[in-house]
Amino acid sequence: MRTQSIVYPGTFDPITKGHIDLVERAARLFGSVIIAIAQSEKKQPLFDLKERTILTQDALSHIDNVEVCSFTGLLTDLVTEQGSNCVLRGLRAVADFEYEYQLANMNRALKPDFESVFLTPSENLAYISSSLVREIAAMGGDITPFVAPNVAEALKNKFPG
Repeated sequence: MRTQSIVYPGTFDPITKGHIDLVERAARLFGSVIIAIAQSEKKQPLFDLKERTILTQDALSHIDNVEVCSFTGLLTDLVTEQGSNCVLRGLRAVADFEYEYQLANMNRALKPDFESVFLTPSENLAYISSSLVREIAAMGGDITPFVAPNVAEALKNKFPG
């Protein structure tokens, strides 16, 4: 089954320029990119689901063929609901590969036609992670090189002074 859309799942807490880079490139490869924001209470996100959804929509508003949704439950179920069989995953370093490989195979065991597409971020963005951005923001550091302006403002509001 060939897919016209790809689902990019994650917590996006918050969305970074690395995420945005992957979405921009995927948007050139697929008819649509569906950003699926996971509830993920296990990770105890800084931003609630509604905040992450709004921040992500605003940060990606310059890309026409992108939509943003939120989800709980199995990723394979969401992908099927979205009419796709394909997910986008980012690989920043070799350390990411082992986990992503295991996840891809588990998803395929749950849904045999499930495919994972891996993209690496641009070299100048490969070191950026949401957790590092949150940590820098919490310590009052400048996070503007790593996130969209709306996200930088939201982080400043979370960590005033």
